[in-house]
Amino acid sequence: MTQEREKKMVNSRNCSHFDLFHQQIANMCPDKKKLSLGQIGLCDVQQLLSVILLQQKSMAKTRFYVKIFESDCSAVERINLQLVTLKTQYREAQACQEPAHTDLGSDSDVVYGSCSDQQAAIKQLIDAKLVAIPGCQRLILNRGRCLIDLYLGDIHSSLSQTLAPADPASYIQAWLHTSAQHSLDEQTLWQMAKLSSNTALLSSSNMSQQQTNLAQIAGFVLANSLFNDSTPPRSVLPPASAQLSDEISQQERRALRQAQANEFQHYPQLPAKEGAIAVIGGGIASTHLALSLAERNKSVRLFCQDEAFSQQASGNKQGAIYPLLTPDNGTLSQYFQQGLLFTRRRLTTLVDEGFNIANQLCGVLHTGHDERSRGRINRIISAQAWPKEIAHKVSAQEASTLASIDIDQEGVFYPLGGWISPPDFTQAAFDKASQIADVSALFNCNITRIEQIRGQWYLYQCTGSHSGNSADTGNETGSENDKKDAKEKNEVKHGPFSTLVLANGHGLTQFEQSKLLPATGFRGQVSHIPARNELAKLTTVLCSHGYLTPSNDQLHCTGASYVKDPEHLDYCPNEQLDNLKKMQHSFENKAWVDDIDITGHSARVGVRMVTRDHAPMLGCAPDTDVMLENYQLHQHTKASIKFWKDNPAPIHHGLFILGGLGSRGITTGPLAAEALASQLCGEIIPLDMATLALLNPNRMWMRKLIKGKAL
Repeated sequence: MTQEREKKMVNSRNCSHFDLFHQQIANMCPDKKKLSLGQIGLCDVQQLLSVILLQQKSMAKTRFYVKIFESDCSAVERINLQLVTLKTQYREAQACQEPAHTDLGSDSDVVYGSCSDQQAAIKQLIDAKLVAIPGCQRLILNRGRCLIDLYLGDIHSSLSQTLAPADPASYIQAWLHTSAQHSLDEQTLWQMAKLSSNTALLSSSNMSQQQTNLAQIAGFVLANSLFNDSTPPRSVLPPASAQLSDEISQQERRALRQAQANEFQHYPQLPAKEGAIAVIGGGIASTHLALSLAERNKSVRLFCQDEAFSQQASGNKQGAIYPLLTPDNGTLSQYFQQGLLFTRRRLTTLVDEGFNIANQLCGVLHTGHDERSRGRINRIISAQAWPKEIAHKVSAQEASTLASIDIDQEGVFYPLGGWISPPDFTQAAFDKASQIADVSALFNCNITRIEQIRGQWYLYQCTGSHSGNSADTGNETGSENDKKDAKEKNEVKHGPFSTLVLANGHGLTQFEQSKLLPATGFRGQVSHIPARNELAKLTTVLCSHGYLTPSNDQLHCTGASYVKDPEHLDYCPNEQLDNLKKMQHSFENKAWVDDIDITGHSARVGVRMVTRDHAPMLGCAPDTDVMLENYQLHQHTKASIKFWKDNPAPIHHGLFILGGLGSRGITTGPLAAEALASQLCGEIIPLDMATLALLNPNRMWMRKLIKGKAL
């Protein structure tokens, strides 16, 4: 009991320190448009709630970026339990019509708002579904005004694997240290400094004198530990030594950032230039990129070749969302888990805001269809101590209970998975984007070529395409000769744009600048099955040799076929039959399989762009012409390895790629869009360096070149 009492006292002291720190920040930065804060340690749910309420009530015009680094994964379980307790307290208080006790202190309502505000903040955190997975989880709260990134894992490693932002305005301006488990050693302090402004504050409730000295050397302005007065924090260094320390720390920070940039020059993370951004595409990737950019108040013009959104790969009636796990839980596996959580958060937020998106977060049941696939599933689920919310093994009886039909096979259940209507999700993202920023779309606009002139990008549309129905698509400028040439070629010219993003699905490789991107189109036919008899009782997504969804509007979706480089996109009876056979093969002798009726010949065909390593592509567009020219001179020698290691990867400046989402684009696409938006705006990207290298469009070539291998 004594230990428990001491623990509660420590938590109470840390929370008090936390509240005072944020109140002081609010006093110091009342009108700041963007504020980035860092935190080492997460000890209590009130820390998260106070951030949400502080931004909402005291800094409503400020966009909050909060980076929290926590080494103890059990902190997430503790936070979730506290959220349940708080939710119960509010329910009981409402039933008794009494105010709920929140432990925020007597003056907290002034800064943090009413009990109803706190209850709304609790709901946001509960809906966010925090899960103890490695890496960064991004929470977008308060209608896009409050971003909390939770980094779980070794703190020094997380800091060192986080890229410094390209825009100094995105440097972290204040740090709070509340972790009793992780002390601030010299290495950690310098990695924090790498991400920080030159005048960044550091407040800690438990720093030794040695740590204080190291923090001063790293250039931090030390705040009074508990902000006992209302004056701004002061450095405790004398003026002369403070000036010398400041010069040294700034040099060291620049050196750390440059060393990191040099290490990562094969996968450059350059930001966009100022000005309007053009995006080619009309699906999940392009519209969610538009939403992420709109939340940053960017002007965006979408160019879609179809008459409406979701006419290509994102047009399926139902799309399953669930993670792609691997036995080693490597970088790709971790990205899929992060993507799953981000997609869920985007979905629940849009639905809460009133957007109509058909969905069922009913989980996904994954079973094998032969000995090989069953062995693979068993290896995956047995290799790691997966969080139960991500995946857990289920018996044959449990599988049948989850599905509400006879499965009679053991398998793996992904509780946070389910299905979403991609067209609804796409439209909602665009509608939200157009409500909050200067975002518009031009439909029936088939862009056939792109060109960069004097650093600006121009898009050319065949006059055979409709001119579209959106007003402003950029100013038509350029010399009279340029206009004459465009007219002679029967083209409409759109531009100029400082930045262009190719997010056009299976059209990704149609342009001269992108034709060599390593992505291949695969045709997929999804069959529409009427809901009837036992089949209509299905209550979870089934994934085996193909997939099958619960019904929506009296229809199930099953499939999908997988045909490389298709000759046509017409309905194919053989693929319809193959989709049925996959279910018959996966669930032999089950009565409900006989209810799968394909005789209506109802289906939809789309093409997904697939990469060899199953990872999406996001980032700067590689200049393959320059790369291949250099390759002719530098290959298969030690000198060539040095050349490729010492020189930046060639890119098309101002041109970016967002594609290759494959067959699980609804799981990975929204997070890829958010990460690219962070890059374009020069922010700290919510993905570590290993993940950014995995997703970079240059990766297939650079992996080989920096090892001296043949392309």
